[in-house]
Amino acid sequence: MNYVPMKMRIVAITPETSDVKTFRLHFCDEAEGERFTFRAGQFGLYSVFGAGEATFCIASAPTRKGYIECSVKRAGKVTADLHESNEGDIIGFRGPYGNWFPIDAMRGKNLLFIGGGIGLAPLRSLIWNCLDLRDQFANITILYGARSVGDLVYKNELREWRERPDVQTVYTVDPGGEAPGWDGKVGFVPTVLSEMKPAAEGTMVITCGPPIMIKFVLASLTQLGFPMDSVITTLENRMKCGIGKCGRCNVGSKYVCKDGPVFRCSELSQLPQEF
Repeated sequence: MNYVPMKMRIVAITPETSDVKTFRLHFCDEAEGERFTFRAGQFGLYSVFGAGEATFCIASAPTRKGYIECSVKRAGKVTADLHESNEGDIIGFRGPYGNWFPIDAMRGKNLLFIGGGIGLAPLRSLIWNCLDLRDQFANITILYGARSVGDLVYKNELREWRERPDVQTVYTVDPGGEAPGWDGKVGFVPTVLSEMKPAAEGTMVITCGPPIMIKFVLASLTQLGFPMDSVITTLENRMKCGIGKCGRCNVGSKYVCKDGPVFRCSELSQLPQEF
């Protein structure tokens, strides 16, 4: 495991919402960049010199070489300082850490991605990974929702996915979150999922979002007949140090950063309901 931070240059910053930005990072050492590999679902620790470091997933796809991206919600000192950074600035990165989405088990299956808010970030890495290998998967459906139209992230990519003939998309905002011109659905993600009635047979579900969304998504999937070993989620939002030392992310006997962050929901059903 690599504990030494690598220097990364910010080459692009994309404002996603009022408090979320996506940073594209290039390795300052080109040789390090050429050696670097990761799998969709893994995470890293990003450091702002003099401020500290914070844990986020790698939001770009491993099939897109030469850079990594992370999407950061302003929520504390490190993230605030990162939001104040500019293109050309240097930050630190350690990783990749953690396990990854079992993409080999997904080949040939229908894939249903269910995301909420900034929880789309880890799914984005896997979505692009699968779309770059599109002929290896059956139907791909993306259900994504946020509190309001303004809280939807990756708006350009949402549009790009919707325009693809080989992807089905359903976008929704919470009641009251619609805006003039909104042509998606209005309703909570679990409710919209129940209305969609996806077939359980031959389908794997990958979901990430606020804990309350995941709780009711799992209830809806159970009612629709999905076995929990075909449902996968990531608990990355619980992580702090990222290397199993601080004890902030444990759920029962499991450390999210060391044993995860990716789990089958059949595994989570054996743990205390703390996630």
